[in-house]
Amino acid sequence: MAETISPETRTPEEILVFVDFSGEELDDAGKGVLSEASRLAKTLGCGWAAIGFAGAASEAVEAMAPYGARKVILIESAPEVSDCLEAQGKLLARAVSELGAPLLLLAHNDLGKSLAPLLTSRTGGALFTEAIAYEMGAAGLKMSRRVLGEQVAQIKVWDGSVPLILTMGQRVMSAVVLPTMQREEVRVESWRPSVSVELGPSRIIERVPPDPQTVDVSEAEVMVSAGLGCNKETFEQITELTRLLNASLGVTRPVYDLGFAPFERMVGQTGKTVAPRFYLALGISGSMHHLGGIKDSKRIVSVNNDPKAPIFPNSDEGFVADLRQVLPLLVERVKSVTGGAA
Repeated sequence: MAETISPETRTPEEILVFVDFSGEELDDAGKGVLSEASRLAKTLGCGWAAIGFAGAASEAVEAMAPYGARKVILIESAPEVSDCLEAQGKLLARAVSELGAPLLLLAHNDLGKSLAPLLTSRTGGALFTEAIAYEMGAAGLKMSRRVLGEQVAQIKVWDGSVPLILTMGQRVMSAVVLPTMQREEVRVESWRPSVSVELGPSRIIERVPPDPQTVDVSEAEVMVSAGLGCNKETFEQITELTRLLNASLGVTRPVYDLGFAPFERMVGQTGKTVAPRFYLALGISGSMHHLGGIKDSKRIVSVNNDPKAPIFPNSDEGFVADLRQVLPLLVERVKSVTGGAA
């Protein structure tokens, strides 16, 4: 499917990338979207600047330098804005309009995907979410994303004649600093809206950190998954291991069929696709469907008693071993480090 947003083409001068400075450090989503900003600016042949809300720690701002960030614009606002999504959307949209930014890039995380439609409505621009790739063509910037799982790619073309709100899928973003990125001296500027912005009717009253034991596996940061090489006893040890490591539990289709875990814990193309920072595969041979569901994981470590298991060539580290011998030792080792508590 293809769609052209407008008929005219022009080259942007400077694009903006939104960075969430709510934490004391620049998180992986922030680093990833900075990497994408650097690449996207090269694709468009223009400059770029980061934008976020005032209150950023100096360490977070300095951490942007290796990604080629020359300028960060901090939006001056009342402290209450951090608890009001509507107000954040209004301020950011006004900044995009007043600064004349043709494109605003965001990470497609909880905050980014919540802000994107608000920004599109207020700027009167175009919206493209969860992009996985882009390239410059004769008609403009061609962007693509996955729809209907992985079966169909949807493509749109943006020519720069209207503002674009673009979110990048987290699975394609990388926090790695590439050799092509030149470290810059970051210049900090302040921006205040020309007119006051009212707070919205809703507020964030509490922020509850995600529980790895119950969080959706597609959002898990650290995962321990059990395969058919596990019996009831070893599966119980794996469950204990996930609790001790404060990790999320995943299973393959055969383990789900045995009734050891519910469907929402099943990992793979017939279950849920995951992209954790660390994926530990225990007793998993590595079927094509399972490997397709974990390929975006940042680091994969596997344990299997079959040296020819397909999981090994697809792992960063692999160990040929019997889980019945390894798991008790691993659980005891983790207990000695954590004191037996998660």
